[in-house]
Amino acid sequence: MKAWLTGLAPALLVALTLGVAIAKLPPAPPVDPAAAEAKKAKDAADAAKGAALQAKYEDRAAARYMMEQKAKGKAVTPQMPANWADMEAKAKEAASKVPGAQPAPAAAPAAPVAAAAPKAMAPKK
Repeated sequence: MKAWLTGLAPALLVALTLGVAIAKLPPAPPVDPAAAEAKKAKDAADAAKGAALQAKYEDRAAARYMMEQKAKGKAVTPQMPANWADMEAKAKEAASKVPGAQPAPAAAPAAPVAAAAPKAMAPKK
């Protein structure tokens, strides 16, 4: 019984301390609807800008991969998402809602690489 009380005492102390700490927190400030709307628009523009930058760097990585494969003599067919133009339009629209924000530069889809004829390999001697 004594061991049980010895283990329970620290738990009660922690629970009591936590209750007092939470009780002393100040109330949340009132939310201004205009400020909340501006923050929401800014967050949407930032998300759209981030998506546009990610798409740009994905296109850059894909172009480099295709170039390396072409140098090796392998043909690679690029696969573009069907909605890349819609995503770019949404990014521009979200950026236009935020005053002073500049939309991310548009990344054009990677141009398809012309299929190179496979090189004839000489037999090893």
